[in-house]
Amino acid sequence: MTRPGRHISYWIDSTLPSTYPALSQDVTVDVAIVGAGLAGVMTAKLLKQAGKTVALIEADRIGQGTSGHTTAKVSALQQLIYADLIDQHGIEKARLYAESNQAAIARLAELIAAENIDCDFERKANYTFATDQAGLEQIKDELEAAQSVGLPATFVESVDLPLSVTGAIMLPDQAQFHPRKFMLAIAATLPGNGSHVFEQTRVDTVKDDGPGRVITQNGPTVIAQDVVIATNLSILDVGLFFAKSYPQRSYLVGGHIDANRAPQGMYIGVGEGYRSIRTTPTDDGGLLLLVGGEGNKVGQDDATDERYQRLEAYLHNHFGVEPAYRWSSQDYKSFDKLPYIGKLTLAHQHTYVATGFSLWGMTKSVIAGMVLADNILGHRHPWADLYDATRPTPLVTKTSVQQNLDVGSHWMGDRFKGLFDSTDSVNPGEGKLVTHKGAKVAAYRDDNGQLHTVSAVCPHLGCIVAWNQAEKSWDCPCHGSRFNYDGKILHSPTVKPLAQKVCN
Repeated sequence: MTRPGRHISYWIDSTLPSTYPALSQDVTVDVAIVGAGLAGVMTAKLLKQAGKTVALIEADRIGQGTSGHTTAKVSALQQLIYADLIDQHGIEKARLYAESNQAAIARLAELIAAENIDCDFERKANYTFATDQAGLEQIKDELEAAQSVGLPATFVESVDLPLSVTGAIMLPDQAQFHPRKFMLAIAATLPGNGSHVFEQTRVDTVKDDGPGRVITQNGPTVIAQDVVIATNLSILDVGLFFAKSYPQRSYLVGGHIDANRAPQGMYIGVGEGYRSIRTTPTDDGGLLLLVGGEGNKVGQDDATDERYQRLEAYLHNHFGVEPAYRWSSQDYKSFDKLPYIGKLTLAHQHTYVATGFSLWGMTKSVIAGMVLADNILGHRHPWADLYDATRPTPLVTKTSVQQNLDVGSHWMGDRFKGLFDSTDSVNPGEGKLVTHKGAKVAAYRDDNGQLHTVSAVCPHLGCIVAWNQAEKSWDCPCHGSRFNYDGKILHSPTVKPLAQKVCN
């Protein structure tokens, strides 16, 4: 079935492609930043403002990864978080978390104003709403927790949405923006005076041996005193961030809506089947309504098409809007609900990481830039301990045990999939795990009947990939690497494509 609307992020579709060069020779800078999403761009900008030379290195194009597929809400009210934070970490750390997120919004606004960036930045109230009694109880607990950590949150009985709610939390003066317009504008300020931006430059590894060496698959090396890994999940396996977080995909649809019918705030529901809702202005003077949700763990669901259908039905049934866009996103949820921002490991004195943003990456990317810039500049940041990437993380929690057992079951069990299938059983438009001469093969036959075969073994840590029919991709259910049907990398942590296989 062909889905309505364009299968592309609106943020990418509404901006011109960037054209920075690939790295073609060795360069030396003060700081190398790997990954040009919002966290990488912010870190590079703040460091250059402080007088450092930087090299921003991107495997694809600026802002076309996770940061280019977000809902782009910037808020300290993050669905249901504060009651859990107080329970896990205590009220003082929860208060610091709230403070840092509010400060990140202010810092983003200051930078947009100072650089005069046209990125549709708007201050908006953000709402977490419930549609049943169970959700209302969660809302009340979260409201009490949010107020106890100093947030000016209030309870409202209704929201500006065409659906019945039992209550909501409202936090004023939050923000939304066009993330790729912002990232492109900031990236444009970086090159020159010893600083660089490189695209189409995939990093293979980083050597932290003073100075650091960022070794690229292009051949040349970037030499830097400090290195930041800002690649959604670290492409370096040291630090075990793949075991301290888990990957989740979520889905968005968007359609054009009349301004007099559009909701005025930003919204997210609670409970099973919750929805995330916001509008964004379009360059032709109109409004696009975005509805997100339907999250699932990467590679463990073959119903992606049905997820889009449910979001499209919500868009149509509640707002009378037909889909013009649909796309998906991916993020990593940390087990203790806090991002990892700081040194890669205790042994790494000059390599830093930012990951585990848990679906609220816009605010946390700004936090990451602020914390990492201060760390590298030798300033002690007041949030550094809270987000310390080397902090002891509870690997034995209900969520962590479930997720890591799940990884183990896939690592072993998926090796039996397709054991008795051959490439002859793959129909046009279908992807399937098959076995050829004892090897596990990921086979896809396109609509013209041409067969594309690659190894089914993810190069990251050896799990077996799964076919994503709606997006024509091979997805790793263990740690979230994703590949095109022909094996090319779509999403880290892998730095290697799926190996080509000839099945004659």
